[in-house]
Amino acid sequence: MNETHKTRPLSVSQSQDAELEQLRAQIDAIDRRILAELNERARLVKDVGSLKRTTGAPVYSAPREQEILARVVAENQGPFPSAALAPIFREIISACRTLEEPLRIAYLGPEGTNSHLAAREEFGASATLCAAPSIPAVFAAVERGQADLGVVPVENSTEGVVTQTLDAFAETELTLCGEVVLRVSYHLLSRSGLLDDVKRVVSHPQGLAQCRAWLDAHLPHAERSESASTAAAARLAAEDGGVAAIASAIAAEAYGLRTIEPSIEDRRDNTTRFLLIGRTPPLPSGSDLTCAVFTVRKDESGALYKLLEPFAREGVNLTAIQARPIKGKPWEYLFYLDIEGHASEQRVGRALAEAARRAHSHKILGSFPRASSRPRRAGAS
Repeated sequence: MNETHKTRPLSVSQSQDAELEQLRAQIDAIDRRILAELNERARLVKDVGSLKRTTGAPVYSAPREQEILARVVAENQGPFPSAALAPIFREIISACRTLEEPLRIAYLGPEGTNSHLAAREEFGASATLCAAPSIPAVFAAVERGQADLGVVPVENSTEGVVTQTLDAFAETELTLCGEVVLRVSYHLLSRSGLLDDVKRVVSHPQGLAQCRAWLDAHLPHAERSESASTAAAARLAAEDGGVAAIASAIAAEAYGLRTIEPSIEDRRDNTTRFLLIGRTPPLPSGSDLTCAVFTVRKDESGALYKLLEPFAREGVNLTAIQARPIKGKPWEYLFYLDIEGHASEQRVGRALAEAARRAHSHKILGSFPRASSRPRRAGAS
């Protein structure tokens, strides 16, 4: 009885081990098929790259990449989680894109900023990401051909527009190529990871403003200092044990910091919108946004109303209107409009043309595919 009782679990265990090995062998076979299909995809992409070089078409096509991601999610029947498909396919697209031509992406640096995170989310690990010291420097890198595309922050859901970016648009001949909407989470980081060690908190002005309530509650007596970026704050924290940085998780990785407290932003829906700038306008995607900037005559009564009326008459929705003062012209303004639709659409084109006739001056900054209405989380999609 005792011997029989002892050998039965061994027999069951052996059977389970055999079944496990069979399942693993099937998984290995599937992995080999996936690898073979990835290489077949890569060969086709190389052919696409050859055709693009003969026609002058750009390597990066936001509408095409959005189409691929939307299709694979829509066609997924499970049980593989749909939420994981977009990040996986972004990396596949990124790796295959390098076979056409490696992309160089300029972003507001240094390494570890939210702009760095947005660039990595959009273009994947295979793109060459180039840090620029300022927003104007991102524009300059693309204008000079040192980068193929640039990533610049334009608006935060808590703190509003990034004025440096709007001002740069007025002075550039680059076009808008796309947008990334990223759910931003700020962490309090330091060398020790201990709240009691914090004497000073450093971050970009946006980071400090977006975490004000948490700081007031937990570090009311700590000094607060502004830095050029969240990554610059992280770098300072790595050098000084009494400094804590408000920065992203990617900054913690880059500078070897520990997390005192994660997600200290005051609003859980804290989201930043980034725009992609380049030299080649993208084709219409069917879900586009057009950005334009106008000036009006300040001595003309109802000038702003007259500028906006054609959009209402054509049934074209304006998703945002921003005003910025014109340098050297007190009390005169640039009006930035975000317009639903592509400039090539008839009703959008008619509204833009009529608004241009009524304006003192105008400039179309570009039409580009809209980002998904659902913001991406860092490290997700």
